[in-house]
Amino acid sequence: MSHLPIGWAETCIDDIAEVNPGRLGHIATDAQISFVPMPAVSDIDGEIVSPTIRPYGEVSKGYTQFRDGDVIFAKITPCMENGKIAVARALEGGMACGSTEFHVVRPSSDISPDYLWRYLRQKSFRNDAEASMTGAVGQRRVPANFLKEHRLNLPPLPEQQRIVATIDSLTGKSKRARDHLDHIPRLVEKYKQAILAAAFRGDLTREWRETRGEGPWRDVSVSDLSLSLFDGPFGSNLKSSDYTEQGIRVVRLENIGHLGFIREKQTFVSEEKYAGLTRHTLQSNDILVSSFVADEMRVCLFPHDLDTLAINKADCFCIRPDISAVIPKFVELRLASSETYKALEEAVHGATRPRISLTQLRSFRFDLPSMEEQTEIVHRIESAFAWIDRLAADSTSARKLIDHLDQSVLAKAFKGELVQQDPADEPASALLDRIRAERAATPKAKRGRKKAD
Repeated sequence: MSHLPIGWAETCIDDIAEVNPGRLGHIATDAQISFVPMPAVSDIDGEIVSPTIRPYGEVSKGYTQFRDGDVIFAKITPCMENGKIAVARALEGGMACGSTEFHVVRPSSDISPDYLWRYLRQKSFRNDAEASMTGAVGQRRVPANFLKEHRLNLPPLPEQQRIVATIDSLTGKSKRARDHLDHIPRLVEKYKQAILAAAFRGDLTREWRETRGEGPWRDVSVSDLSLSLFDGPFGSNLKSSDYTEQGIRVVRLENIGHLGFIREKQTFVSEEKYAGLTRHTLQSNDILVSSFVADEMRVCLFPHDLDTLAINKADCFCIRPDISAVIPKFVELRLASSETYKALEEAVHGATRPRISLTQLRSFRFDLPSMEEQTEIVHRIESAFAWIDRLAADSTSARKLIDHLDQSVLAKAFKGELVQQDPADEPASALLDRIRAERAATPKAKRGRKKAD
């Protein structure tokens, strides 16, 4: 066909591979083989990463069988869409049993398993496979006939191998870049905590303070800086059965993030119920603190722009700061620091859900600078955080670009645009003729009752 690269041929997967070829034949029941459940296949790299070794007799029934060189293809949602597709390599004894949610694609000897794997794993193919799925929601599967009947353009075997080598080289570089970028979210939090630590040691504004002759910081408790501290209503005072579709907002633990109020999850009570809970009403500049202390402090300012009144629920502590003595944002940032977490972590109680008490929060102490220096510290922290967030956003964009480039490489590869054609290569048409001849010469396996293994 004139639109194909030199030496290529149009075919379908069923012409170049067996789809679900069946059992592997006689294997001793005590033979050690690989066992590959669905979680053992990485959806990031498309590799079998954590197989176990099992006696064949334990897994011979009720599982899909495959061997080295087969391509296993997750047929069920969302595993297929996520890319759980892999070449079986270095299997124990060269064989494996695995999830029944795998299709097995066994390429002919003249087809590169890695070429076929790359083709099946490209995003455009997975999109087509998703469109072919049948079954109920949550249990949708790619039918075997979709794989068998799917048409593709096939290069000569030497070109398949050149394409695979080039893709491996290019994607190896992108994988290294992706791995570096994937570390950035953790580094972001690490750098932010380093900035907070420097700020509350006084290092961030040391020169500013000395230039202006600012006095020493003073030791205070949270209680010293608060007009009030209160928890939300407990037990029968506010039950889940009191919640309504609209009305007065209830701030729950799921709304308190680390330096951010989480607006998406909304809970309400009626105005009638609220009438008995008005002492828990929240105000602008209130500081919300989760009583649960795990991994980090969850603390945030109550937003000033909610379109309804709001109360806090139990275990959602509210600090109402005295704004004549302290800047609310300063207290929020101080409580969000890892130093606060470490100090309060030692005081937590509760085996399964460690928490602090309102008394412990009230008595927590730290050093407080003047109002002017608080303002400067908040400004410098926010400026540094904004710079870090811009870098994080750039890394996210770069991560998406790398993914796009990888898919572009695959698209070029399967159109014959990634490597040069070599007129000396045996054409794919001859390869297909040989596969057909080999199949015709191979006796069909007799199907009968399966003997016990």
